[in-house]
Amino acid sequence: MAGEIESIHTTHAAAPGGHYTQAVAHQGVLYVSGQLPVRADGSHSVDQPFEVQACIALDNLMAILSAAGRRPSDLLKVTVYVAGIEHWPAFDRIYARYLGEHRPARAVVPVPALHHGYLIEIEALAGSERTS
Repeated sequence: MAGEIESIHTTHAAAPGGHYTQAVAHQGVLYVSGQLPVRADGSHSVDQPFEVQACIALDNLMAILSAAGRRPSDLLKVTVYVAGIEHWPAFDRIYARYLGEHRPARAVVPVPALHHGYLIEIEALAGSERTS
């Protein structure tokens, strides 16, 4: 594989709970691992409403983007897994608040269940690192 693979880690997002890293950068593309709504301090939010869980997962994504020198406007593709498609409208509203006018490609995938009983998981691809 040509080029270096750089692991990205920030203490401002949840630490990985398995054999993976928060994100990797390779040839100008940032690949962000699935982010559950686990707080940066490691505390769980599985008992919280969907809207709270969505904000925590998006906060993790934003922290990882920042640690990698990216901004929300660098997002190219976002994949969202939701346990229950009835959460789609609430997610769409919250997502729009986080991204403003930027509209990357996106898929919202309904799933029967997520790890630990969470209601949302978000993974993403972002473009080139900012130099300023």
